Amino acid sequence: MPKYLEVLEKAALFEGVPIIRKETQTFLRFLLTCHKPKRILEVGAAVGFSAIFMSEYMPSDCTITTIEKVEMRLQKARKNIKEASKSAKITLLEGDALVLLKELAGKEEKAYDFIFMDAAKAQYMNFLPEIMRLLCPGGLLITDNVLQDGTVAQSRFGVTRRDRTIHTRMREYLYTLTHMEELETAVVPVGDGVTVSTKKA
Repeated sequence: MPKYLEVLEKAALFEGVPIIRKETQTFLRFLLTCHKPKRILEVGAAVGFSAIFMSEYMPSDCTITTIEKVEMRLQKARKNIKEASKSAKITLLEGDALVLLKELAGKEEKAYDFIFMDAAKAQYMNFLPEIMRLLCPGGLLITDNVLQDGTVAQSRFGVTRRDRTIHTRMREYLYTLTHMEELETAVVPVGDGVTVSTKKA
C-alpha cells in the first residue's frame, strides 16, 4: 500500500473513523485485480480512504462514484481525494444514499460492474432494490461488515438490546442476498465478514 494511504489510514483510526480492515483491503485488491471493473460505485465514502484505496488497484480506465452524507466526513473526504490527486478518477456525491441511488438508477440503469457497500448497515435492505438496478449483469456486489463481529450468527436475544435492530436487519439482508435468483452469493469470513454477489447474466 502506498505510503500516503498508510498515513491516511493511521489518521482515520486515530480519529475513530471506521475504515476497511487490513484483511478486507487485501480481499478487495484481489477482487479488483481479477474482475478489472470499468465503473465502481461505493455506498459510504466516510473520509474517502476506501475509494482512494480502490483507485490504486483498479484498471487505469476505471472510475469511482462514491456517496457520503455526513458533513464532517464529507469535508475530510473532499480534502483527502484532492490531496491524493484522485479528483479525476473519484466523483464524490453528497447526500442521502437512498435518494442518490434512486437518482442514479433513474438516469443510468445497469451502469456499474463493481459496487461496494459500506454504509449504514441497517439501511442495506433499503438500498438493495436500487443497487440491483445499477449493477450490470456479471457485475460484483461487495458488502462489508455483514457478520457484525460474529453476532449475526447468534439468536437476537443473545445480543444487547441496542444492537437487536441492526442484528435483525443484517440477518434479513444476508437471507435475501443468498436466496435471490438474480445473484450468486458467497459469505466470506474476511475482516468483519464480506459478501460477494455476482449478478447472473
